[in-house]
Amino acid sequence: MARPQILKLAEVLAEIDMSRAAFYRMRARGQAPRLRKLPNGQIRVRRADLDDWWETCANAA
Repeated sequence: MARPQILKLAEVLAEIDMSRAAFYRMRARGQAPRLRKLPNGQIRVRRADLDDWWETCANAA
């Protein structure tokens, strides 16, 4: 089964094994993957943005 192109925030948090609070602190520092806010207020992350963010984290370590 192919990975979805757009992920819910809960899916992202489960994949990166991080709490919502820690994710939002990281986001406030400008260190989170790019988020998309839907008109209904829900947040989504594109798979490509998450993969790029992971690559950046791996290169920084």
